[in-house]
Amino acid sequence: MNSSINQKTLLLLRHAKSSWKNLNIVDHDRPLNKRGKKDAPKMGRVIKELDIVPDLIISSTAKRAIDTAKLIAENCKYQKNIEKNPLLYASTLENYIQVISMVSNYHQKVLVVGHNPIIEELVIKFINRMEIIPTCTLVQLNLNVESWKLIGELKYKDVNLIRILRPKEMEI
Repeated sequence: MNSSINQKTLLLLRHAKSSWKNLNIVDHDRPLNKRGKKDAPKMGRVIKELDIVPDLIISSTAKRAIDTAKLIAENCKYQKNIEKNPLLYASTLENYIQVISMVSNYHQKVLVVGHNPIIEELVIKFINRMEIIPTCTLVQLNLNVESWKLIGELKYKDVNLIRILRPKEMEI
């Protein structure tokens, strides 16, 4: 990769819809429900069609997030390992920034699969306005930054919102 490229693409994805059927399952271990299992593969195919397949996928360790990441990866033809990071579960905005800031600059496009309210807080931080991020919604941001290490210092003028793809608004 050319290190003089000073633009990174950050893809933020809230995990797909999870099941509340079994109330004996702890939150971390909740699986995807039927809609989640349908939306995630579709979003993966859209990522491929839009030619925004990530170089790296980082997922929360929650079962619903990992399952979402796997379905996305399979359907967008992402061939690498999915990094699982416990800092993305039951977390804070600062932890998400920390995880992203540790990404190697070899990666130009990074997909983070996580949870609300933090995904919405990240969007507010980067675009300076509130957006509703339902389950399995993808936010594409282009960042004018040379290094992922600097992500915490970005101001919204350094970030371009490219698209927000909500499953219910898409013909997927």
